[in-house]
Amino acid sequence: MKKFQFIILLSISVILCGVVNAQTDAQLGLHSEGGPWKFYPSKEKNDSLKNVLLIGDSVMNGFHQIVIDSLRENANVDYWLTPKHLNSEYLFSDLKIVLTSNQYDVIQFNIGLHGWPKGRIKDDEYIPLLEKYVQTLIENAKGAKLIWASTTPVTEQDRAELNMEINPTITQRNEWAIDVIKKHNIVINDLYGLVSNKLFLAKLDRFHWLEDGYGLMANQSTGFIKRGLNESSALPTLSDYNVVWHSPSVNSLGSMPLGNGDIGISLWVEESGDLLFYISKTDAWSENARLLKLGKVRLSLSPNPFRTGLPFMQELILKDGLVHIEAGSKEELVSIDVWIDANHPVVELDVKSEIPISAIASIEPWRIERRQITDKNEIHSAYGVNGGPEVFVEKDSVLANNDGIIWTHRNNRSIWKDNLKLQGLEKYSKQNNDPLLHRTFGGLIRSKEMVKAGHGKLKMDNTLKQFSISVHALSSQTETQNDWTQQIMHSAKIIELLSRSERFIDHKNWWHSFWSRSYIHVSTDDANEKEKVYNVSRGYALQRYMNACSGRGNSPIKFNGSIFTVDTKNLDDRFGGFDADYRQWGGPYWWQNTRLPYWSMLEAGDFDLMLPLFKMYRDALAVRKEATKVYYGHKGAFFPETMYFWGTYTDVNYGRDRGELPLGTTENRFIRHYWQSGLEISLMALDYFSFTQDEKLFKETILPVVTEIVNFYDEHWGRDKNGKILFDPAMALETYKTAVNPLPEIVGINKVCKELLRLPDNLISKSQRKQFKRLISELPEIPTRVVEGEKLLAPAYGYSGKQNIENPELYAIFPYRAFGIGKENIELARRTFHQRAIKQTGGWQQNAIKAAYLGLIDEAAELTSQNFNASTTHYRFPTMWGPNYDWTPDQCHGTVAMTALQRMLVQYDGNKIYLFPAWPKNWNVDFKIFAPKNTTIEATIKNGEITRLEVTPDIRENDLINTLKKAE
Repeated sequence: MKKFQFIILLSISVILCGVVNAQTDAQLGLHSEGGPWKFYPSKEKNDSLKNVLLIGDSVMNGFHQIVIDSLRENANVDYWLTPKHLNSEYLFSDLKIVLTSNQYDVIQFNIGLHGWPKGRIKDDEYIPLLEKYVQTLIENAKGAKLIWASTTPVTEQDRAELNMEINPTITQRNEWAIDVIKKHNIVINDLYGLVSNKLFLAKLDRFHWLEDGYGLMANQSTGFIKRGLNESSALPTLSDYNVVWHSPSVNSLGSMPLGNGDIGISLWVEESGDLLFYISKTDAWSENARLLKLGKVRLSLSPNPFRTGLPFMQELILKDGLVHIEAGSKEELVSIDVWIDANHPVVELDVKSEIPISAIASIEPWRIERRQITDKNEIHSAYGVNGGPEVFVEKDSVLANNDGIIWTHRNNRSIWKDNLKLQGLEKYSKQNNDPLLHRTFGGLIRSKEMVKAGHGKLKMDNTLKQFSISVHALSSQTETQNDWTQQIMHSAKIIELLSRSERFIDHKNWWHSFWSRSYIHVSTDDANEKEKVYNVSRGYALQRYMNACSGRGNSPIKFNGSIFTVDTKNLDDRFGGFDADYRQWGGPYWWQNTRLPYWSMLEAGDFDLMLPLFKMYRDALAVRKEATKVYYGHKGAFFPETMYFWGTYTDVNYGRDRGELPLGTTENRFIRHYWQSGLEISLMALDYFSFTQDEKLFKETILPVVTEIVNFYDEHWGRDKNGKILFDPAMALETYKTAVNPLPEIVGINKVCKELLRLPDNLISKSQRKQFKRLISELPEIPTRVVEGEKLLAPAYGYSGKQNIENPELYAIFPYRAFGIGKENIELARRTFHQRAIKQTGGWQQNAIKAAYLGLIDEAAELTSQNFNASTTHYRFPTMWGPNYDWTPDQCHGTVAMTALQRMLVQYDGNKIYLFPAWPKNWNVDFKIFAPKNTTIEATIKNGEITRLEVTPDIRENDLINTLKKAE
């Protein structure tokens, strides 16, 4: 370093020595440079004002006081006067301390001047270091409006001209910085441009300015900050929820989910390694009825843009349903777009590079040999066949093919037939097709720019600047392996005949339509709650995204991991060491869990995502009618709490060594008489019809299922001496294994029958209408009890044998809505809620939803916030919650909070629509959600006041009931 550089820095310190009243940095744990270089909190903090932070060097010191004085009525202003540059020791740790010392609404920052001397920051270091700096701001000042102030010009010491030694570095780095700043949508305060043609205002000590020059900078900065203060409480938008990472991941625990509703991938990039992803499909059912991965794909690039120390950015762009990656230096930048075609069964990778590169794409199967599952923890992933004969995982095959890489898993055996035989349903098995046998699933990797390179690999013959790779996926039942191969080849060729660019446009249009369908954006002006409320808003959007990624397939969403399970090789608990096929509780569907994502879809308007669930129950209706006839000798259909997708108990639940157990009685006591799913799926389906008015689906799918479920409840139990149904033997959910007249059955039948009676005459017959009315009249009264002198709802008339952690009595609130806003005896339900035994939230616990239905504003907000702010523990992506009671990502956890947030805003009861029944007065919101009769409600609340309300169709305005509590 030249001698004059030391003199300059010394002179800066002398100039600044007049600054006083600074809090010692030691109190904050900052690494102080001494003298005036300190953090200065506002001298007169007013808690009613917003908070501003200025970060800068001696140039900022020249105008900060003018800014403070100008904002005295608007904000508290802290400032951090620092000589640190981007390569300074402790910069990032100190920056984090400063950012978290207060809840800032606006931050103006500059970090340019002190890094100019040669060798301090290398050219190829500047952009990644600035990226890291900006990311530190974003992550530690959530919700703050960011303003970047460009570095001011450097002049000669004796004349008003630009310094030709230093200033080129300043302008170059300003230009680089602008690229980074724009990418993050940060406001630019161009101080360089402001004074570059006013060098006569320079102090002519190279770096500093006269009073008039600082006045210009102060005025411009104040203007930007005031605008930022006005915008800082603005509601977030979809792009604010994009997940952005500025470093590669270590392993699959750092994967990012992407899906098209049927096909999903868990994608990650390893530092100094490759791009990898697991690929899944909603109907990749194995011979053991486990939902397996299709496989694992690896993309290797050379030269490797993911080398340690190089810039890296990976972003999930929600609006477009794609993952965008940028890696490498500016001169060798590689960009990768990964998208799963929303309209076709194919994963697409589009790669662009500033320089020619080569690539290898490969499939990495792990089911390479037939193996027995012997580990006592891993066998839980084969739930249903565990506890019986030996369980084997069959191997995959990588096929010889000149048109790409083809790999498959083919079921040459099946548990289906033996499963039905065990349960006395052998006749049904002989008359119907096995849904597992010969099911074949896998993929095909193709690229026009690549050729075969050995077993399971494609490579490029030449280096290229641009290329694409397609990974096609298929799960189907075929007579032979070759038939399946022909199917996937045919599908690939059909897709390849279509314009890739037009497919990409159509793909993005699907996602644009999805996001415009409905939304909830929440914010708050309360500085102490900004991050919490932001996480509520983001969590809602990201969980809805997860629903969309896996909700349009041939099977319903798996509550225990969906299609985004990853390997646990890097976990050190009892779940560690397993491959990506592992999921606790395996392949069956538990209704207690399965239902929860689907309740979140009604008010979101995501009706298309509900269809696979209804289809599964419609397809299983025949076997459930047969089971009812065989076991009980009467009409109707009951559905088990836990069942395979074809509708039967699992072997381990039904019991292999049955002893004296009657036909149809399960060995498993937790679900022996637990048949609630039939009533709740009926109500959900009736709500679906109420929302959509889809008569075709109602007649073909909903009514057949609901009718047979009602028939079962009508015929299965006898009547007491008063002509009332006597539900005995029965259970109160899974929690009480012995119950008489359980509340969920009573309120469930009552609600379902009342909803059926609301249907027009063209949809139900007179005899059905008569049956539904009779059933209502034959129901016992809702059970109650007295606790410490208070009347409360009870789980049943009589109950014992507690074996789980549910509140059965609260089913009167959700899902069956016998009590709530606008209904009688709401205080009875509120007392019961407050006295509930199980108070926790998380996983499948639904207390947040019930609080919303009861209009308990504080409780609903707190429980919903807890769910959306929960830690993802070992995982990097924000919604990889779990395992809780099940597996990661837990699809109950986020969707419970989604439903609660919706019901805090809108509830429906018949034709009535209740607005804001549980909305906190200090939460702002902008939303569009659905209500029955094809109704949409759009509204904005700011500071407790409704600033916008639109209802479509207009006639539904007459049905609105506004319950908003006014802000105090």
